Amino acid sequence: MRREGDGTPAAGFLRQPLRREGDDGGGGAGGAGGAGGAGRGIGGWGKWGGWGEWLGWAVLGALLLATLLAALAFDRTGRPSLVGDEATYAMQAASLAWDFDLAYTRADYDRFVAQWGGPPDGVILQSSDGGAHVTYGKPFLYALVVAPFVRLAPLHGALVANALMLAAAALLAARTLRLRLGAVAPFAVAVLVFGSVAFAYVFWVHADVLLLAATAAGFAVVYGDDRSVVPRGMQAPTLYGDEPAGDGLRWRRLGRWALAGALLAVPGAFRPFYLALLLPAALAVPAGRRRQGVSALAAGALALLLLTAGAQRAAGGDWNSYSGQRLGFYPRTGYPGVDFPASAWDQKLRQWGNASWTQEGAFDPSASPRLWGWNVLYFLAGRDVGVLPYFLPLLLAALAFRPDRGRWALPLAVALAACCFLLVRPFNFYGGGGAIGNRYFLPLYPALWFMAARPLRTATVALAAALAAPFLWPLWGHPSAFPVGDDGRYRHVSAVARRLLPYETTQSHIPGGQDSTVNGLWVKLLNAGVWRAADGGGLRMAGSGEADLLVGSPTPMPFVAVELDRRAPTRLAAGGHELRPSLLRPNGWEVFELPLARPRAVHPMWWTRDDYYLYELRLRLPGAKAGPVGLTLRRGEDPAKIDLELAPGPPQADRGTRGDGGAGGVGGKSGEGGQRGVSGG
Repeated sequence: MRREGDGTPAAGFLRQPLRREGDDGGGGAGGAGGAGGAGRGIGGWGKWGGWGEWLGWAVLGALLLATLLAALAFDRTGRPSLVGDEATYAMQAASLAWDFDLAYTRADYDRFVAQWGGPPDGVILQSSDGGAHVTYGKPFLYALVVAPFVRLAPLHGALVANALMLAAAALLAARTLRLRLGAVAPFAVAVLVFGSVAFAYVFWVHADVLLLAATAAGFAVVYGDDRSVVPRGMQAPTLYGDEPAGDGLRWRRLGRWALAGALLAVPGAFRPFYLALLLPAALAVPAGRRRQGVSALAAGALALLLLTAGAQRAAGGDWNSYSGQRLGFYPRTGYPGVDFPASAWDQKLRQWGNASWTQEGAFDPSASPRLWGWNVLYFLAGRDVGVLPYFLPLLLAALAFRPDRGRWALPLAVALAACCFLLVRPFNFYGGGGAIGNRYFLPLYPALWFMAARPLRTATVALAAALAAPFLWPLWGHPSAFPVGDDGRYRHVSAVARRLLPYETTQSHIPGGQDSTVNGLWVKLLNAGVWRAADGGGLRMAGSGEADLLVGSPTPMPFVAVELDRRAPTRLAAGGHELRPSLLRPNGWEVFELPLARPRAVHPMWWTRDDYYLYELRLRLPGAKAGPVGLTLRRGEDPAKIDLELAPGPPQADRGTRGDGGAGGVGGKSGEGGQRGVSGG
């Protein structure tokens, strides 16, 4: 190697000093990392390998071990059903584990019943030849990974595999981030994983942890040759990059980029929007080797996608698991080969409609600025699915951001993928009724970890964990609990989130809402203080509690008429007012005129392109006795005319067979309302 003073360096040799702590210099090639004992004194942890770093590794290891043990001890007793598409993934993995194929047959159904103690809550299937060959309507990659574990433990194997995948993702990320963050990296990764909802997906028989792990591993490979940050006061050695290398080293480099491409293409095989993550990976290739590196990256991604498509096609499906002829089957519809012959596929397709993501009319994007504005707000800070409350530690990556090696493109790629979901699924951009936080954001989350490229203080990392605690406290207490509580609402949403964050008025699949039409008004029930009567006889509210409702109207309303039965007192507290009845009906019901201020939100809904005016109500009955009180609502008008026939309102929630259990709801239901005929995910 030539050194300074030895004459002019050979062509392609560039002087590349390692970065010092606090140096904000720009880009640069990957170079060799870890030289010179970098990392001493970084982030306030003490010297390299000191007690602080080992404590960080101990915290991360203990949390990952606890997650693995919880997966081993997971007990489904008392859970009302499987969640989302668990039955589909479980049957697909079992088919690979025992039959070594991806074909759906009666034997798969019988095996599921024998192992799980009952029929599947819902299974998504696909066929390209009218039912002669039926396969599963999900990419096979997750089933392939978990099949060996399922063979050993049919009920717990997939969860153990999830825990191991999460551990691999966390450890790989910590190892790579350590090159820039220093010894605080393992503690930071512990907070990134367990200070978000990410770890709770271990307890789903679902592909979400695989997608997260593939993204984390992919970027760990991309930035695995990062050069370390040299602490202040330490001499930085001079390195030379892009030196002529032997064929062995060249092929190892190309293999590394091909591996990165394949890993980052795994989420894209499930949802193509995630392929945007290949852009920052391509920009991370050192300038002197960019053409070869990008070619290898693209080749790895293409090979993975072709493998997935070819396997799906060979099994009897379409080139993509979400295209072609795709149907969801549930106990109410029956199952192919069990309740009707598989050859009746075309008949069922005509009867129930295709659940393909690519059929004409499957997507109906809205250009409404109001809808986009509200969706961006809810995506970031929604009560049930917001990124900031449920992935709050990503702020650590923002604080430690350095734009070199394509890192500047990481947030742009994530934003591009997120905008694609907002565009094509504006009324379900988060993954459906059983999701914990935003399930569609989960594979994007690890990409943002690698924005971090400067040292962090231990206190800053601890502060991020403390800020996440008010939003994650219920999940930390019961991470493996069924995601929907006994009251029909998300179990992970804390009292702090309910008090501070806005309810997502645009999302049709938020569970527990029980949306319905009441006298021409669309009404969604937002808490356990109000419910629909079991006999279908209208609404009931708790006399001693509060009733939270979201009321929608196609036109603005100056007030709403709240009608209560004879068990109600003669006072109604709502919106800062304490009201007296404006009308007493002969049957004992009381009518209150509740003035309405400006709407809570105005935007199109999933059944109409026209704007709907949405009002959030909180009703309380001062002095009422405990027990149910009959409740109904009517559009604001003269109370003496409330018996007039009103125009029909929005449609009732669609609980048809279209769509995927995972996106549509919990336990295989297709969800509330759908998305103009499309649900699923």
